[in-house]
Formats: sequence, structure tokens, C-alpha cells
Amino acid sequence: MKDITIETKVKSFKYSELNEADRALIDQAKEATKTSYSPYSSFKVGAALRLSNGVVVTGSNQENAAYPSGTCAERTALFYAGAQYPDQPAECLAIAAYSNNKFIDTPIAPCGACRQVMLETEQRFKQSMRILLYSDEEVYELSSASSLLPIQFGKDILL
Repeated sequence: MKDITIETKVKSFKYSELNEADRALIDQAKEATKTSYSPYSSFKVGAALRLSNGVVVTGSNQENAAYPSGTCAERTALFYAGAQYPDQPAECLAIAAYSNNKFIDTPIAPCGACRQVMLETEQRFKQSMRILLYSDEEVYELSSASSLLPIQFGKDILL
């Protein structure tokens, strides 16, 4: 037996320390929480995705009484971008969550399904996508979706 150590580098910033483009992207993710349909959890998530052509698409979580039928904000934005801008790689994805009448205090982490879709997006375009995880206290920056899913299941395994 051997131990394997996997490390992920995460940078932590105050919102004010980010450049203007990243603050604007986070602001769009925060605004997207307002379109969340979350009558069951009251946990509103917004995502803003900047594409290589400069277009920003947003998404929000959409719940359903049959819980598996809903979808997360990240996948909403990524699938919309794939359908409307199929030739445009994703450059940066910002994610924000609003609950109990305020933005959460800890940066929100994407669920496993969203991480897998984010990874597939990177693999599709052979390009990393920066991830910004927002909270009122700090913003986490990850250099790629791969860093959120270090042991990966991808198309190479299926070949």
C-alpha cells in the first residue's frame, strides 16, 4: 500500500482585491441569484460564465418538487453557453449563493455533477476555465475546474 497526496491550490481574495473584470463577473453571478427558482431549499445560486469572445451568460438554480429533476446554476450557464455559443471556450465561471436574506459567509463549492460538467467543458475546448467562488467574506480563485476534481472521469477513460 502507498499513500497518495493530492493538493489543490486555492487563492483567497477580498472582493476589492479582484480586477474589474472579475468583480463584474461576480456581480453578474450575484444578480443571477434573483432568477433562482428555489421554493424548497430557499438557497439561491447564481453563476456567470465569461466566454472567450467576451460574452457573459448567466444561470441560476431551478428546483423541482421531484428533486433530481432540477438543475444547478453552474450547469444552467454551461449548457446554455454550449447550446448558444458552441465554438466559444469558457474562460471564467463565477458562482454566488444567497440564503437567509444575505450572501453566504463561506465561498460556495459546486456539487459533484457540476464539477463533472465543468471538467467536460475544459476537456471539450482543451482549455482551463478559472473558477471564482464568492462569499461576503472572501473569494476563492481556482485556476481550473480540474483542480476541483483531481481524480477525474473523462472521455479518455471511455476509449
